[in-house]
Amino acid sequence: MEIKLKSGRKFKVKETVSLDERDSLLDNVEWNMDKDGNMTSIKAMNSTMTKWLRTCIDGDTSDKELIKWTIEDRTDAFIQLQSKLMMGEGKASK
Repeated sequence: MEIKLKSGRKFKVKETVSLDERDSLLDNVEWNMDKDGNMTSIKAMNSTMTKWLRTCIDGDTSDKELIKWTIEDRTDAFIQLQSKLMMGEGKASK
């Protein structure tokens, strides 16, 4: 699968991310909510995005490569990867 970012940058996503890797990635996202259930912040965003990129991208994820990415590209990639990995969440099995 290939993802195209708003900037036009493209990257391939690994065919398989194990359930353990997926769970670890999702565990690294910590949402802080207010009393009404609205998200107020996300903790450790930069390290979390880097972990997602290194785990899910099929290609060069070296420091030298990822440092070239803008924060907008990193954020866009992170959001799209989350969406892909969470597909199927909320669908009850029979």
